Amino acid sequence: MVRLEGERVVLRPLGHDELDAVLAARDRLRMGWRAGGARARERLRRRLGRSGRLLRGHLDLGIEVDGRLIGEIQARTHPAQTLPPGVYELGILVYDEADRGSGHGREAVALLTRWLFEQAGAARVQAGTAVANAGMRRVLERLGFACEGVMRAFEPQGPGGARNDFALYAMTADDWAGGSAR
Repeated sequence: MVRLEGERVVLRPLGHDELDAVLAARDRLRMGWRAGGARARERLRRRLGRSGRLLRGHLDLGIEVDGRLIGEIQARTHPAQTLPPGVYELGILVYDEADRGSGHGREAVALLTRWLFEQAGAARVQAGTAVANAGMRRVLERLGFACEGVMRAFEPQGPGGARNDFALYAMTADDWAGGSAR
């Protein structure tokens, strides 16, 4: 089981008892609007059962601060994603606005990135975020991730059909070894 402890943040497996809280947070943020009710609940229940283990190219962890679940962070690789071996993609979700901008997300990304390079054998770690998400872009840049470009009209914004441009950031094992992200 993966459990990573930083100065203020703990990345730890999500429990089945947190299913309703995770779904409620995602609903507030309009995450999963494409998936639909019972099906989304069952898919998430299965993911929580695997949380804390890198299985079939997917690792899900909760972000905890002061004993309180504030979000989720994931790492995905082959075969869960169509990525070459050794390449991991990060995803992070901090549930409440009040918990953003406090450094918790930055610490969570740093902890998981360190684990991927030092324990999981990552050759490259990448993350995408909406071009308009200045906070997340600053987090990635401060950690040493390089912006490699913009993926235009990459992700649906909502049920209305509008699409967001996404910036793709990445760091290589050589970048990590050189100390650009600590």
